[in-house]
Amino acid sequence: MNPTWLSSLLAGTFLFASMATLAAPDYSQLPERKQTTLGLYMSAAEAYEKLKAAPDKLTLIDVRTPEEYAFVGHPEMAWNIPFAFVTYQRKDGKTEYGPKMNANFVKEVKAFVEPTDTVLLICRSGDRSAKAVDLLAAAGFENVYTVIDGFEGDKVKDPDSVFDGKRMRNGWKNSAPWVYDIDPEKLILEEYASKETQ
Repeated sequence: MNPTWLSSLLAGTFLFASMATLAAPDYSQLPERKQTTLGLYMSAAEAYEKLKAAPDKLTLIDVRTPEEYAFVGHPEMAWNIPFAFVTYQRKDGKTEYGPKMNANFVKEVKAFVEPTDTVLLICRSGDRSAKAVDLLAAAGFENVYTVIDGFEGDKVKDPDSVFDGKRMRNGWKNSAPWVYDIDPEKLILEEYASKETQ
């Protein structure tokens, strides 16, 4: 075997591996609804790896409704501070439902983490978490990332697939461990519950 050829191959392999390590993901093509004023983004797979490597340096907050958190599943290490709640009412014989913003969202986050802490927000698919990042940024938070593909991920776009239109392309549920188990200490709902029962 030619030693020059082997050393060139090894050098090329090392250079390729180094470039792959240094290359940051390109988030410049994100849909506007997933962009934030802070411009800090991670995929679910990246977020999982970062949390696994430094669990004491990052906080993951799931901003979905308590129902989504409980019944769809969630990352085990995620805290649930809803950005909005779902409300239901009967009116003229019809059931109406829709979102009701959590007026205490920023207050509940501030009671839990400092504005200089590194925080990752996750929702279903990256839309609500982006809005929540902007709300926190306006309140003085500096290091808040949105998980761009969320918990369930983006929709499959393939009319020939049985999964067409289903959120199975990426997202935490399709790329990292998750649970249905609820730790009541990780549900931050006190303010909402007390106001709703008054």
